[in-house]
Amino acid sequence: MTSTQQRAKLQRQIWQIANDVRGSVDGWKFKQYVLGALFYRYIGENFAYYIEGGDESINYAELVDDVITPASCLPTSP
Repeated sequence: MTSTQQRAKLQRQIWQIANDVRGSVDGWKFKQYVLGALFYRYIGENFAYYIEGGDESINYAELVDDVITPASCLPTSP
């Protein structure tokens, strides 16, 4: 089997798996879901770098919650 044939076979298998996962959901809606999930992952991976802005003295993961969300913005318990 040539490389081109292997690639075509792999592509057919991937499409079949995607169709099985998608089920009866419209392709456009499924695409929106997948792209949304990819965007959410991208934001999650790059959020800390954006907040820190390349400043080595800031470590977002170690900041206390009051610095990130001031107490005045938090909901109060009834």
